[in-house]
Amino acid sequence: MAGIIEFPQVVREALRDFGDLFANEPQRRHFAEYLTGLYVAARKTVTGINAEFASTTDPSCLNRFVHLEAWDVQALNQRRLELLQEDSDTRYSGRGTIAVDNTLIDHTGKLIDDVGWFWDHAEERYKIAHDYLIANYVCASGKHYPLDFRCFQKQDQCEDRQAPFKDHTELFKGLVDWVDSRKIPGTFAMDSYFTNAPILNYVHGKRVGDGLPRGYVGSLKFNRKLQYQGRLIKASELAAEVVPESRKLLQEGEKRQWYFTCALRIPDVKHKVRVVILWPSREAAGPRIILVTNRARWEVTRVVRVYRHRWTGTETFHRDGKQQLGMGDCQLRTREGQARHMYLVMLAYSRLMSQLKQGHAYEWAYRKLTTIGEACRAILHETLRSTLSWAIERVQVYAWDKDRVVAHLGLVPAA
Repeated sequence: MAGIIEFPQVVREALRDFGDLFANEPQRRHFAEYLTGLYVAARKTVTGINAEFASTTDPSCLNRFVHLEAWDVQALNQRRLELLQEDSDTRYSGRGTIAVDNTLIDHTGKLIDDVGWFWDHAEERYKIAHDYLIANYVCASGKHYPLDFRCFQKQDQCEDRQAPFKDHTELFKGLVDWVDSRKIPGTFAMDSYFTNAPILNYVHGKRVGDGLPRGYVGSLKFNRKLQYQGRLIKASELAAEVVPESRKLLQEGEKRQWYFTCALRIPDVKHKVRVVILWPSREAAGPRIILVTNRARWEVTRVVRVYRHRWTGTETFHRDGKQQLGMGDCQLRTREGQARHMYLVMLAYSRLMSQLKQGHAYEWAYRKLTTIGEACRAILHETLRSTLSWAIERVQVYAWDKDRVVAHLGLVPAA
């Protein structure tokens, strides 16, 4: 909405918690403007965000703040994660899940650093995009938020920059190192693309506080080769050998599915693993999914629950980040500007996630919030209330005429 008079409450609270990370008042104001824009702006670009405010600086000032001015984006991200640990609902725990997946973020411009043509499996077409690999944390409470990310750069782009090329496996390992260096507890979860021997060995090679290997749960491609009872067979062939009588019921609430589990080895994986094959019905011809984990003693329900958190932790953030918070709207050409935009989106998301499903309604929300979309709409309504209250006060108390109010808000009078 145009004509924003004051920052919404959630942004004022963010200023309180992060303001000391910025060198001066103009930087703090630009931080608050950008965060507000991510919540409520119709166009979440620098120009679009700047245009939402009744009184602001030239758009070039906000542009410089995002990708030129000196402020530590890593310190901002670290502070965000530290503050999340103060709430039991968003705190790290041994029951947490570290879900890692990549997502394509569309762009219209070809001159943005690190964009390239990528195949989108969902849309079945090539598109210009950034390819981000993101680690997300799913808490025992069910709340979730992003931890950190890596941007994939194609080999020719790395050669042009004289930088080392890192494929998705190396980027995944980098996120594992980042998590491990900060001693963040939890089990890694990933889809079949990342369930390869180098990654499984790398995660297993890390140690948690009790000295055990880091845990993981991933899905297997059906054509993956397995070493089972002295034979080398495909995962789908193993599933086909399991007769319906050998399948066990797994029921959670009203959802019923059947499973078979066993311990075996996978070629090039240096440790024994456990596979869990799941069918939608006892008589189903083919399995729904095949999971693998290095937690051989876990109950099947826990293995399935951790993998389900992969969807919770990745797909919902990717969706809400794109649809509600402008994850892909930034048109800044530099990788520094794009990275800062991503970290600010992650901050905006985390501030709302910590307030969802609370037992009481926040003053600015007027009701209990259950989704990121609802929270963004509540913030929009709050800013609208503030602008209307300001306009009414100017007319009734200060005797401003309509044209002066409209002009101050930056709105075009009706013809």
